[in-house]
Formats: sequence, structure tokens, C-alpha cells
Amino acid sequence: MSKLPNSTTSIFSVMSQLANQHGAINLSQGFPNFPEDERLLKISERIIRENIHQYTPMVGLPSLLEKIAHQTEKQYHRKVNTATEMLITAGATQGVFTAINTFVNANDEVIILDPSYDSYEPSVLVAGGKPVRVSLNLDYTPNFNKIEAAITSKTKMIVVNNPHNPTGRIWTESDFEALETILEKHPEILILGDEVYEYITFTQPHISFNTREKLKHRTIIASSFGKSLHVTGWKVGYLIAPENLMHEMKKVHQFLVFSVNSFSQHAIAEYLDLVDFNIISKMYQSKRDLFQNLLKDSRFELMPCDGTYFQVVNYNSISNENDIDFAKKLITEHGVAAIPISVFYADATDKHMLRFCFAKTDDTLIAAAEKLCLL
Repeated sequence: MSKLPNSTTSIFSVMSQLANQHGAINLSQGFPNFPEDERLLKISERIIRENIHQYTPMVGLPSLLEKIAHQTEKQYHRKVNTATEMLITAGATQGVFTAINTFVNANDEVIILDPSYDSYEPSVLVAGGKPVRVSLNLDYTPNFNKIEAAITSKTKMIVVNNPHNPTGRIWTESDFEALETILEKHPEILILGDEVYEYITFTQPHISFNTREKLKHRTIIASSFGKSLHVTGWKVGYLIAPENLMHEMKKVHQFLVFSVNSFSQHAIAEYLDLVDFNIISKMYQSKRDLFQNLLKDSRFELMPCDGTYFQVVNYNSISNENDIDFAKKLITEHGVAAIPISVFYADATDKHMLRFCFAKTDDTLIAAAEKLCLL
């Protein structure tokens, strides 16, 4: 019998396929449609002919591990041991799967905050665990009363995605303090911190689990270069965790993928000497601001966007349809593809919200906004 009997084609594939069929502007899937940095392309062109095409070490290319450790210390003032506390993964999704399947056993419970990225629950189910879905507040901030009430003697892990996909919200200092207060009572619970959008933040700084002295001894942090460097197809991510946790995850990783794409690791390792993540963040902020400005006179209500490259909107003043039907009509009749937020909830909560990806060229955003403003 299948371990995922209820899994179907993802909403991202459905919406992108529908967009292709109808020639719609695709703001659904979360990937950029603009060129990569010319410096990265030049590095790639040069090293493709070098002797870099065999397996890298299981834990990752040593030079890339060193660059990540340097960036982590620079950004968060945390010194990470590359030999014992880091692991290069085939994207953050594989890192998430590895972390969950290392520590979650049959009947263990994992708290997931809804709306949530769609890979968390299947990873828990494959491990034989029980996903416990806890809804965020109406403004997509964490509800710590609900989180604490969901904790039982079987709770093994809580998954925290910050900055948050799909809503674009960022946790505050008080949010972390509230979590710390709760988890002080439950020292056995692990944290999986999904921080793939850590370098795409706007109005307030991203607070990383790397900086939380009370929590980092039991936290596994999943990060990725795909979002920050506009190379989502390269699938290069990494995990940071204390040695005792990392030692166990390496065992699962070894038999899941063994090692990650060698070319991508080499290219990124060299490129990290050149890239400025602050510039990347400012670039995405300018796109967010452009998209918000273009829609300010539309009938969509724009929700707060603190980070990521997603803008959530409410369409209550336009239609009473459920969000999946409205999203499909948006493609077929108005030529713009978005993702309905209800698919990110276990109970399909429908608040008439859509998620647009603004990691697109300015021309694409302008063309999409013109259509959206006609509604």
C-alpha cells in the first residue's frame, strides 16, 4: 500500500499547466523568469570544462562548506564546524525530508503551522509520523496558544518556516521569545527551521534560529541557494545543526542521495566570493514595491509582505467563488496564474486569498498588473 495514498498532482503543476494551455502570465510557481548574474554564468562556462564532474564528498564540497560557514558567521555571528555541523543537500526540500525521516518515528507527532509549504506533511507521513496542523492567526502571525495546546507527549518536532511561504510574513523577536518560553517546558522537542528565504527580506530583518542561544542546540536549519541566487533548478541546499543531530542525519542522507550535484557546488562556491546578499534583498524589495504600487488601485486587497518573493492578496471585493475556482478563472478568462492559499491548509481553509510570485521581470509584472486591474 502506498505511504501517500491521498497525494495528487501538486497545485503548482496544475496551475502552471493551465497557464501554459491558455497562454497566461505565470505568477504561480515560485521561480524567477529573469537571467542569472552574468558573473555566475561566466564561472559556470569556465569550470564546466574542468575536472569537477565526479562525486563530491558525501557531506559536500569542502570549499562550499567553508564559504557557507564564513557567510553564517558574517550574517549571524555563529561559528559552524564544517566537518560536524553542516551538510550540503539536493535543495532544501531534500534537507527537510532527511531531517524529518531521521528523527520522526511511527506515531511521533510533528507540528506544522498552516498555511504550510506542501513538502512537510508528506515527509512526516513517509516517516510514519502524524502531522499536527496548527493554523496561524488571520494576519498569518503565529498563534502560540494554539501551538502550546497542540503539544502532547508524542510531539517530536515543530516545523517553523521563516520567512514564510506562502504568506511572506516574518517572525519578530517577541515571536521567538514566546516559542522559547513554550519549549523550555518541553526540552525533548526538536525544531526544524526552514529559512530558504532568509536573504529576501524587506521592512524588518530576518531573525535566524542561528542566533537563538536557547534553541539552536535542538534546531535543524534548512537553507537553500536556489531562491537567493535565482537558480532554483540547481537544487543545492544545506543543513546546519548541532553535531549530535547532524551525525544521525548524515546516515540518512548517505543512502538517500549520497552526494549532491558536483558542478553546482563548484560554481556556487566560487560565486559566493562575489555575491552581495544585501543587493539581492534590495532588488526583490524593488519588485515587491513595484507590484504593490501597480495593484494599489485594483480591487485586490494586498496583505503584508515582510519577505520572500510572494504577495498574498484578498479578492473578496471581486468574487465570492472559492479560491481554487477563482484562480482557475483568473487563468482562463483574465490571463494571469496565481496559487490559491487554501491548498496550503490541512482543512482547505478558504479566506479568498491568492499568492502571486513577483520574482519576475518588471515587464512581466506590469503586464500582469494591467490585467489584474481590469477585474
